[in-house]
Amino acid sequence: MKTNSGMGFEGPDDTLQRRRDGDLERLCRGDAIITAPVEDGIERIEARFCGNGFSPHRHDTYALGLTMSGVQTFSYRGATRFSLPGRLIILHPDELHDGGAGDDAGLTYRMIYLSPERIGAALETMSGFRNLPFVQAPVIDDPALRATLADALGELDAEMGELKRDGLIADIAGHLLRLGDAGAGCKPGPVARPALRRCREYLAESAGTDIGSETLEAISGLDRFSLARQFRAAFGTSPHRYLVQRRLERAKAMIAAGETLAGAALSAGFADQSHMTRHFRKTYGMTPGRFQTLAARHRPSTLSKPST
Repeated sequence: MKTNSGMGFEGPDDTLQRRRDGDLERLCRGDAIITAPVEDGIERIEARFCGNGFSPHRHDTYALGLTMSGVQTFSYRGATRFSLPGRLIILHPDELHDGGAGDDAGLTYRMIYLSPERIGAALETMSGFRNLPFVQAPVIDDPALRATLADALGELDAEMGELKRDGLIADIAGHLLRLGDAGAGCKPGPVARPALRRCREYLAESAGTDIGSETLEAISGLDRFSLARQFRAAFGTSPHRYLVQRRLERAKAMIAAGETLAGAALSAGFADQSHMTRHFRKTYGMTPGRFQTLAARHRPSTLSKPST
C-alpha cells in the first residue's frame, strides 16, 4: 500500500478503475497542482482540473477543502457528490474517494490535510473529547468553517508559522466537533481571562519580535490549543491575528511618518515587504504604497529656517 498524506494512497480497486477509465490521467491544458510549503506535516494545495483529477484513493488524514470555481464531483461513501463554488468538503481518514471536474468548464479547489492525531490532541486538551469527530455530510455550507479554511488556504506561497498554525488546528478541530455527531450538545469550556490578558499585553508590547506558541503557553499556563480557543472567545480573534494587527498598526504609523516600506515591514515584525503588503491590503483595503503616497501629501514639509 502506497501512503501519501496529501495525495492519498491507492485503493484496492485502483488498477481496475484505471483500466475502465483509459483517459483518467490525461492532462488538459491548465491542469495543475500548486503545493504550499509543508509545515510540521501539514499540507496545503490548490488543484486545477478540466476532467478527472484523481482515481479512487484514500488519505490517512482529514482533508478539508474549499471549491473555488467550477463543479467539483467525487464518489464518497457509496454516492456521487457535487460541490459548487463556496461549498466546503470534509473527507475523513481512510475513506475511499476520487475527484475531478463535473463539467467542461473546469475546476479549481484548495485543500488542507491534517493528521487525525493533531485533531485528536487539540480536542482532548480543549474539550476533553477523546473520540475523533465524524461529519456525516462530505459537502456542507458553513460560514464559520469557511472563514477558517479561507484563512488557512489564502496564501499558499507563504508559510503559516507556528502561532497561526496552532490557532488554525484548534479552530478546525472545534468546527469538526461542532459539525460532527459527537459534538451534539457540547458547551464551550471556561475562559481564563487574567491569563489571556497577560498574553494580549505581551503580544502588543512584543509585536516586533518573533513570538511562538511556547512563549504564550509559559505566560498563560494554558496549552496552545486551549489558549487559541479561549483567546478567540475572550477577544474575538486568534492570537496570531491579534499579533498581525499590532504589527500593521506599527507599520502604518511608521509609513505615515516617512519610513520606507521595506524598513517599516522589518521594524514592525513582518518577514519582508511582500508579507506586509498582503496583510495590509486585506486589512486596510489598499496597498502600503498607495497609503504611503496619500499620507505623504499631508505630511508637513521640512523647511529650512531663513538665515539671520
